[in-house]
Amino acid sequence: MPSLDLSRLRVLPLAQRKSLTRTEQILLEPRSPAAPISNLAATQVAAAAERIRAARSRGAQVVLMYGAHLIRNGAALIGTDLMEKGWVTHLATNGAGTIHDWEYAWLGASTEGVADNVASGTFGTWDETGRNLILAMAAGALQGLGYGGSLGRFIMEDGVTLPDADELAQLVVQFLGDPLASAVCDLHGLMLRHGIGSGRHPTTHHWKQASLIAQAWRLGIPVTVHPGIGYDIISCHPMFNGAIVGRAAGEDFRRFAGAVDGLDGGVVLSVGSAIMAPQVFEKSLSCVHNLRFQDGRAPVSGHSFFVVDLQDGGGWDWTVGEPPKDNPAYYLRFCKSFSRMGGTMNYVQADNAAFLHHLWHQLNPAELNAQSSPA
Repeated sequence: MPSLDLSRLRVLPLAQRKSLTRTEQILLEPRSPAAPISNLAATQVAAAAERIRAARSRGAQVVLMYGAHLIRNGAALIGTDLMEKGWVTHLATNGAGTIHDWEYAWLGASTEGVADNVASGTFGTWDETGRNLILAMAAGALQGLGYGGSLGRFIMEDGVTLPDADELAQLVVQFLGDPLASAVCDLHGLMLRHGIGSGRHPTTHHWKQASLIAQAWRLGIPVTVHPGIGYDIISCHPMFNGAIVGRAAGEDFRRFAGAVDGLDGGVVLSVGSAIMAPQVFEKSLSCVHNLRFQDGRAPVSGHSFFVVDLQDGGGWDWTVGEPPKDNPAYYLRFCKSFSRMGGTMNYVQADNAAFLHHLWHQLNPAELNAQSSPA
């Protein structure tokens, strides 16, 4: 059975898409009232804030792992402020999280009707999204950047400057054994196949404030992206290159594992990420322990997890460990995996943006009091 020739895909200008959400409609101001959550969730948010304060007082990592809906629900300004104030030290997301992030920053809109567009063969076939994300990763690789760093820089710097194609070809020959030789080769091939010239490629992003990834780059906060090949709409673009995406994601996995190595006494917030966060975290922790034990070091300890999603958690108290296999809650991977990772596991049933909004309020009460005080 022959493989599909994706180079023949017809892509369309992103402005032609019927985007379902707009930047100015979704962005939540941190100091605004937060959407209601349950009393139990509010208690858990307060506990998360206490753990975060303790973690930062000892210099431990606070890692925010999130799914794309956190961006779609307008939490970028809240996440940015948490980074600016030093409460969050590392971001990790999936590929979809980067796509919404970039589209809001460039177009001021994102999200499409999946059922209708798959039926018409246009789902994900938007030229600028695939082109710019792939270009950002291909260029960033030459500086040793991963997916998150490449895209954050691309947005903040409004595009990228590409070297001369002939110079790239010479570099491959001269440094064939260098780890970056394959990155040079992939960028060179991309430029030749798709008629991309050297020099400056400007891409103006008018809504940088809506990009959590760009703001992290500005602040020097690491962002790691953990995509799947074929998971994201950039796979529906003729420029899609699994080697480029895989290289960027591989670099980010190593960077994420470095954050996990600093997690003693720290906090992991897994917000709306049922697959990526638990799967990536457990492999990272195993790598950290493997190297620690070789060096005679103790395992990661004293850390806390706050896993947030809309599901009811199977009616199980996850603070006591995982349920037996005959309990349906056992098969909630986003809870079970984290319950196996040592530390203290807490499951919070709440809307993802509402959770982060309430968390900001708990961590910054002085600002709210100053705002509500009479002049």
